[in-house]
This record gives sequence, C-alpha cells and structure tokens, in this order.
Amino acid sequence: MSKLTLLSVPFGLGAGIPGSEQAPQYIYRLGLLQLLQRQGCTINKLKEVIGTGMPSPAIPVPMNHSEEVIKTGIALARAVKAVVASGQFPFVLGGDHSLAMGTLAGLTAHYKKLGVIWIDAHADMNTELTSPSGNMHGIPLAVAQGRAQLSLSHLLPGAGTIAPGNVVLIGARDLDPAEEALIQAEGIACFRMADIRRLGIHAVIAEALRIAGDAADGIHLSFDIDSIDPSEAPGTGTPVRHGLTADEAREAIRLLGLSKRLTSAEFVEVNPLLDRMDQTSMLAMELIVLLLSSMKS
Repeated sequence: MSKLTLLSVPFGLGAGIPGSEQAPQYIYRLGLLQLLQRQGCTINKLKEVIGTGMPSPAIPVPMNHSEEVIKTGIALARAVKAVVASGQFPFVLGGDHSLAMGTLAGLTAHYKKLGVIWIDAHADMNTELTSPSGNMHGIPLAVAQGRAQLSLSHLLPGAGTIAPGNVVLIGARDLDPAEEALIQAEGIACFRMADIRRLGIHAVIAEALRIAGDAADGIHLSFDIDSIDPSEAPGTGTPVRHGLTADEAREAIRLLGLSKRLTSAEFVEVNPLLDRMDQTSMLAMELIVLLLSSMKS
C-alpha cells in the first residue's frame, strides 16, 4: 500500500437524519489513530475536509441541502485528487454517502477506468427525478455513471464517469424500482444477500475483484455501515434488516485488503446518535483497522 492519507469529512446533510457528521471525530475519540499505529499503519497525512465558501456549479439540483452537499463534494474532490497525484492512498472517513460523489470525482480525474466495489444495503443509483426521499446520499452512483443532472465533472473539471461494467454491488437489499430497472438493463453486478448466502463471502469478493478490476486502472471500495444487519450495527440512519453479519463484513474487508488491489477506500453512514453503547462505531473502527492492516501485511 502507498502511504496513507486519512481524509475525515464531518458532513451529514446528504442524509435525512442528523448524526453521521459526528462519526469521524467520534471514531477518533474511540482510538482509531492509536489502533492504526499499533498495527504499524503509518498515516502520512491527516486532514479534515470542509466545503465552506466554495461556489456551487451552475446547475439546479432539486434535492435536500444540495448546495451544501455540492460544496462539500467540490472540496473533497480536490483533496482526493491531490492525494492520488502525490502517490498516496486516500482513505475517506464520513459522514454520509453523498460524500462518494466527491471521492469519485477526485479519483476519476486520475483513474480513467476506475472499478468500484459498493458494499451497501442500497444501490444509491436514484437520480434527482427518481429519488423518493430527496436526500442526496441516494444518488452518488447515478451521478458517477453520468445518469443524473449533476455530474462528477460539475464537482471537479476533468472528472470522468464509472462504466456500469466496472461497478459491483454487494449486500443490496433495499432497491427502488428505478434502481432495479437500471441494474437489469445495464447488467450491473449485484450480489444480494441470497447470493452471498448461496455462494459464500469468499467467492463473492473474488468475483467482485474480478469484475471491478477487469482492465481497470484502480479499484475503489465504498463501504456503507448499513450493509451490516442492524442487530449488529444499529447506529446508522437507514438500517435494513437481513444484512451481512459482522463476521461476513470482517471477512470481506480482510479479503479485499489482502488482495492488494484497492487504490482507495471510504467508510460512511455511521451515526453515533443512533448507536447502542458505541456498538456500530466500534465495529466500524475495527473494520477500518482490519482493512488497512491487511493491506500492509
């Protein structure tokens, strides 16, 4: 693994429920940096990204808190691009999943054929017109594929798009009709919980790496904590039952780290305000340390 830059983004307005903006500092207070140090993971740079005072692109986005989301996306895109250009591994700690637009904008300005492994209870492929909630954490993959009014290049000039054939969804189980139709029409790889239970997490991760990495020049992991069943990760804003077990999540993360094929990663949607005795925050911290320590071993 290249040297690590940790970008914390205390932003939660892309979600419908407050609290995810508190996750980065909360997870730091629980001891993330100390645990990484004990595992021999060297953080070359630690930076907080806040999107204040930046102009939004001249495009109307009829969604909740769109101006704030876009400003944060612009700031994050610039930060991620700079990290990648310096030859380091960007790790983004959110915050809600709308942040992925900024992450992917920064990455696609560098990687011209980026693969994405999206571990999430949701596909996040609604658009401004199909979103039932109007919350922008539900549109980042549509934006990244060039299917929305907002595009990654609005956040960062020179950003590209993600090809449907290089996207892999893992753990999806709460999909809206427009998302289901898109997945079927484009043949997007989607490993639902029934597939994971039938094939096993080892086979699913191996296939995900193959699909996302097929002729790709980089692979990004976007991990939403709501991919895990709320019985083990209750502290998130949009929980969905019958998800990954914590052990399945641990094994998935371990295998992805050991593959040495990831070029970037983000963890999102931990909400300390909704947690029970820090259960979700502690699990997220464990998974982050597992990923980064596996990558260096």
